[in-house]
Amino acid sequence: MIEFTGERVIPGEVNDDLWAEHTARYAFAARYARGPRALDLGCGTGYGVADLAAAVPTAIGIDSAAEAIGYARAHFYRSNTRFLQASADALPFADRSFSLITAFEVIEHLDNWPVLLREARRVSAPRGMFLVSTPNKLYYAESRAKEGPNPFHTHEFEFDEFRDALHEFFPYVSLFLQNRLESFAFSPVTANAASSDARIDRSPAAPAEANFFVAACSLEPQSEPRPFVYVPRASNLLREREQHIHLLEDELRQTKQWLDTLIGEHKTLQDLHVEQTRHLEDQNLWARDIETKWRQGMERISQLQSELQAEQAQSSEVVAGYNRKVGELEAENRAKTDWALEIETRLSHELAAKCAELAETARLLDRAEATVNERTVWAQDLEKRVEDMQARLAQVRESRWIKLGRAAGLGPRVDD
Repeated sequence: MIEFTGERVIPGEVNDDLWAEHTARYAFAARYARGPRALDLGCGTGYGVADLAAAVPTAIGIDSAAEAIGYARAHFYRSNTRFLQASADALPFADRSFSLITAFEVIEHLDNWPVLLREARRVSAPRGMFLVSTPNKLYYAESRAKEGPNPFHTHEFEFDEFRDALHEFFPYVSLFLQNRLESFAFSPVTANAASSDARIDRSPAAPAEANFFVAACSLEPQSEPRPFVYVPRASNLLREREQHIHLLEDELRQTKQWLDTLIGEHKTLQDLHVEQTRHLEDQNLWARDIETKWRQGMERISQLQSELQAEQAQSSEVVAGYNRKVGELEAENRAKTDWALEIETRLSHELAAKCAELAETARLLDRAEATVNERTVWAQDLEKRVEDMQARLAQVRESRWIKLGRAAGLGPRVDD
C-alpha cells in the first residue's frame, strides 16, 4: 500500500467526492473508445486503465513513479492491460499507435508540458482522440486559499492559455467544463438500465468559474460535442447534504460545549483578573516606592560620580607629578648608567693593562727565579771547588816536601 500524499489518487484513501471527480473523467473518455488501443498518460495507481480496458481491446498505462506502476500491476491487472514505467515527455511508442489517449490531471505536474502535447500528437492515430484535463487555476487558487499552492503542481492554466496551448498542436479542440452539479436522479429499483436519459437545462458557460477544464483534441474534424453527466453509484446529494448538516450540528454542539467551557474559563479569568488587578495595584505602590528609592539612589550616584571626577582630577595631578618625577629619575638613572658604563670601560682597560703588566712581571719573576736557581747551582759548585782547593792546599801545607822547599827557599809560596 502506498501512502496518499496528494500527488495521485489512491483507491480507498480518498473521500467519495474526490474519487468520483477522477473516475468521472474515465467514464467521459469511454464515449471516445472506438479503436483497438488506448493509452493513459500518468496513469497513477491504474484504476483509469482498468476502466478503459472495459471499452477497448488493449489499454496501456504509463507513469514515471515506480511505486505507482507496482501498485497498478498488483491491483488493476487485466488480460488486456499493460503498465509501463515511462515519462510522458518521451513515450516509448511508435507514431500513430493509439486511437484514444488520456492525460487527466497530468499536464500541470510537468515543467516541460508542451512536450507532452507534442508526444500525444505524435502517437495519436489519424482518427484518434486525445483527452486532457487540468484544474482551473483561478478556482483552484481560491479553493486552496488556506492550504496554499499544491506542491506537486509546476504550471496551472487559465482557460484561454489552456485553449491556445492545445490549438498549437491539434487543429480540432472541443473544450468542456467539469463541475459538480446539483441534480435529481430517477433510478429504477429493478435491474440496471442499459442506457440512461439526461436533461441538462442550458446555462451560460463560465470558464472562469469551472472546477476543471477537459479538452477533446484530434487531428481530424469531430462531431458536435454533447454534454455528459456522470452519476456515481453512491451519489445522493440531498442525503450527503443531510449527513453534512448532521456533522455540522454535531460540530455545533461540540462548539457550544467548548463555548460553555470557554465562558466558564472566561469567568475564572475575570476573577483572576480582579485578583491580579489588586495585586497589580499593590505592586504599583511597591514599584513607586522602589522608584523613589531608585531616584534617591540615582542622585547619590550622581553625587558620587561628581566626587569621583574630583578625585580622578586630583589623582591625575598626582599621577602627572609621579610621571614627572619618574622622568627625572629615569634621566638621572640614564646619566648614572652612562657614568657607570664609562667607569666600567675605563677600569676594564686599566685592568687589562695591569693584567698585562702583571703577566710581564710574572714572566720576569720566572726568568729571575730561573737565573737565581742557575747562580745558586753555580755558587754551590764553586763553593765545592773552593772547599776542594782548600783541602788540597791544606794537604800541600802539611806536605814535608813543601816544608823542605820552603826551608830551602824552593818551590811555590803557599799563603793563606
